[in-house]
Amino acid sequence: MNTQSGNIILNLNPKHTITVKGNIAPITLTQNDFHVEWEILANLRIAEPEKEYTASIFQSFLPNESISVGDVWQIDEAGVMELLQQIHPNPNLKMSIDAGDSSGLWACLRAYNDKFADIQFRLHAEFMFDDGRFTPSLFTGYLIIDRIQRKVAYFKMYVPEDTVNFDVAWRKYPDKPYSIIDSGFCSQMELHSDNLNILKDIEFTESISQDEINKKLMRCFYKFEEINWVSFEEAIELAATQQKPIHVISIDGPLKDESC
Repeated sequence: MNTQSGNIILNLNPKHTITVKGNIAPITLTQNDFHVEWEILANLRIAEPEKEYTASIFQSFLPNESISVGDVWQIDEAGVMELLQQIHPNPNLKMSIDAGDSSGLWACLRAYNDKFADIQFRLHAEFMFDDGRFTPSLFTGYLIIDRIQRKVAYFKMYVPEDTVNFDVAWRKYPDKPYSIIDSGFCSQMELHSDNLNILKDIEFTESISQDEINKKLMRCFYKFEEINWVSFEEAIELAATQQKPIHVISIDGPLKDESC
């Protein structure tokens, strides 16, 4: 896919604007009922339900050089911070629970044709409260660029649904130096533009699968994704063949996001 003939350059006309709508659904599930006891979590709502942005904000998602399908690059923080402030006024990209490789903002060119380019991205961020923090599992989404008019045709950034998709730390006792931790589920936390129908019936000249792009972006955050994982059954067979022991680790939460 990464051939010279497939290289494209993406730019936006700074005169264009785009309206972005946001929503946070009420949180109805946490493991230890923080959504009931903690007022700020119980009342967590979108900071600005609708906001107009200039194209310069979304230029932050684009690379400064030519790219091919499958290429990955880092997103500039400035535009992302402004978008995150539409969700909550105090976002933080320097993760409080960062283990060393899970912070970051990354994008990948999934597909393109003569008119459109499909950029997909993943970023990790949290929101700081006066008495704690709220850490979504991740933000993912896509940016569809109209290459002819040099404008954003569609944008969506959201926290994926999962059994658990956020982690919180609450300084419940002001006289204590520690926070207590909980996790839970939020059915919707997202920003999006209108014109979702733009995604229908687009035929791309070059593309990669959703599974491929998910793996590419995940490897930007977690070094263990470079390991050649095998099923438990395969591990047993390999251990017998290679005369090596199996080292088993039990965990109680996901490894591939920041929800626990």
